[in-house]
Amino acid sequence: MATIGQIVLYSMVTLIVIFGALIILILALAFSRQTSEVMSSNSKPVANLGEDKLLSCYLPTETQPDRPGEVLVTWGKKALSVYRYENGAPALQGQAPQFRGRVQLFPDAVATGNASLLLRSVRSGDEGEYTCSIRSSAGRGKVNIQLRAAAFSAPTFKLSNGILTAEASRWFPQPTVTWMNQTGNVLNANTSFTKTSAGTFSIISTLKPVQSSGAYSCRIENNLVIAFSDAAITGTAVSGRTFFTFNVASSPPASLYLNVMISLLCIHYVT
Repeated sequence: MATIGQIVLYSMVTLIVIFGALIILILALAFSRQTSEVMSSNSKPVANLGEDKLLSCYLPTETQPDRPGEVLVTWGKKALSVYRYENGAPALQGQAPQFRGRVQLFPDAVATGNASLLLRSVRSGDEGEYTCSIRSSAGRGKVNIQLRAAAFSAPTFKLSNGILTAEASRWFPQPTVTWMNQTGNVLNANTSFTKTSAGTFSIISTLKPVQSSGAYSCRIENNLVIAFSDAAITGTAVSGRTFFTFNVASSPPASLYLNVMISLLCIHYVT
């Protein structure tokens, strides 16, 4: 049986732990408020190589600047200067050569606290961590954005002599291809990859035999992008549609959850 002294000691230790947890929580909330003044709608975007990509960065509505001319925006990539905007105009002295003529902000948007950066014709060397910083009369802060680059394209479908073929012109990194029927069962198919002069992969995948009236799904995926396509066969004609989703998860459980969700979508769209 515990003595009065032990009870008092246990009570004091419990109170110390509770107060310590409360202090940590208060500090965490305070730090969160200080660092959340600048936000991004997507901190891990995936860009399609050769296409333009908008990197999101903005002040929340409640902290939009009241004097637009005083907004200072800087975009950087490690030690490189990507873009700078101050006094209502671009200030591009010292801009890294690889970004010259390829990046821009939108002045009308900057005036409302939106400092999103348009990056043109994304290259593989553009991958990496970018930092967007905003300083204005309403607040200041920064956000880090991890840009990843891939090549991906929607497949086209052809039907001939009971053989359904899916062709996709450009993918990178090299993906896997999975076919399923309308009940979600995985089907055997023949898939070939051809490496192009640009370093990407073209895909030809065939499924046979197929029913003259049925629905099939084709999933092309790598570690960054998943393309889910459904193909509906009616007699000798085939129609298809494709949905893209991007892998933002870094941990195995999150990746597994994403794959499960895509499988469920697969079953939903072909029924």
